[in-house]
Amino acid sequence: MSTTQTPPVLAAELAQAWADIQRYHPELPDLAAPESLIGESSSACGHELSFERLLHEAVHGIAAARGIRDTSRAGRYHNRRFLTIAEELGLDHPEEPHPSSGFSLVTLNPEAKRRYRPTIERLQRALKAHTAATSSDTGRTFRGPAARHGSSGGGVRVKAVCDCGRNVRVVPSVLAQAPIVCGGCGKPFRIPEVMGAA
Repeated sequence: MSTTQTPPVLAAELAQAWADIQRYHPELPDLAAPESLIGESSSACGHELSFERLLHEAVHGIAAARGIRDTSRAGRYHNRRFLTIAEELGLDHPEEPHPSSGFSLVTLNPEAKRRYRPTIERLQRALKAHTAATSSDTGRTFRGPAARHGSSGGGVRVKAVCDCGRNVRVVPSVLAQAPIVCGGCGKPFRIPEVMGAA
């Protein structure tokens, strides 16, 4: 299967999930480019691509629509104004802010999980298909100059671990090209199996 066909399918699922959020929060602006979420690093938000991350991004969308500055430090620190809107959208938060990212590490509360269950399940299926398509790449598939020259091409990075416990963030398709070996223990980094569902 060509990886060039998968991102538009995933982008369509992201756009549909965004529309599902808009049904409950009509002031949320339209998502201009779902594809940007697929290839964007999410380290500031602390989330890999998921419905939870999409809801996190929706908080920023509503803040923008209301003219509220919900972050500082170049978008890394999520302040209490972000937190107020996050609570409206069904996101829980830690008691105390993180020193560098504030209240960015929000999680779905039980009511939001129930409300969005069909959306979450549909998006998880699309994400699994996307991951399978991008990580089962073979040498017979043309992947363009970024892949040939070792660049990640801007894909979503996930945590890969080695046996000694060190970890790196890597695009799955890059790891599939050739092993990345740990300088500490000499073993290859691998992406752990995801346990459970959201």
